[in-house]
Amino acid sequence: MASTPLVRTGGFVVHPATHARFDDVRTMVGPKNPASNVCWCLSHRIPAKDNRELAGPDRAAYVEGLTRRRTKPGVLAYDGDEVVGWAAVAPRADLPFARSTKIPHVDDQPVWSAWCIRVRPGHRGRGISHVLLEGAVAYAVQHGAPVVEGYPVDNRGEKVDLTMAYVGTRKLFEDAGFALAARTEATSAGFPRVVMRRPT
Repeated sequence: MASTPLVRTGGFVVHPATHARFDDVRTMVGPKNPASNVCWCLSHRIPAKDNRELAGPDRAAYVEGLTRRRTKPGVLAYDGDEVVGWAAVAPRADLPFARSTKIPHVDDQPVWSAWCIRVRPGHRGRGISHVLLEGAVAYAVQHGAPVVEGYPVDNRGEKVDLTMAYVGTRKLFEDAGFALAARTEATSAGFPRVVMRRPT
């Protein structure tokens, strides 16, 4: 499973979510109950109808299939050998965001989107979100992305409900060198979402 890390910083490393690391993907985004029809980080990866119809173990099988593709479904952060974080990143053209009526297209560049950042409970407050976002950008750059986008909440420093915090905050993206590119009609946890962009 050895590979060159995308990012190595602050004692953490970030690797692409390859098939060899599928158990770690399961740890980060798989539900506790394998028969559950939630998560697996599919709600913004596939059309809503497909997401509703994909049930239980079929969701795991779908994501396992994604890890076998040339372009992996995201990146994983590690503290030593322990997986501690996940970030989804992919070409926007391959995602429902490409057809979104609430999140605008800024231009016609073949942008990549980073839209879900999750830190494992017990490891929060250690800067892992920042490491994950850098890893997601590095992975996109490795695949020729001219620009990386995110769609975080503009919460102006207010506390964001943890269950909805996966979209990230404007400050997280600003700290990673992203700039405000557009406002959106989308919301999360009661806060407006914005388009943040970083040229590569």
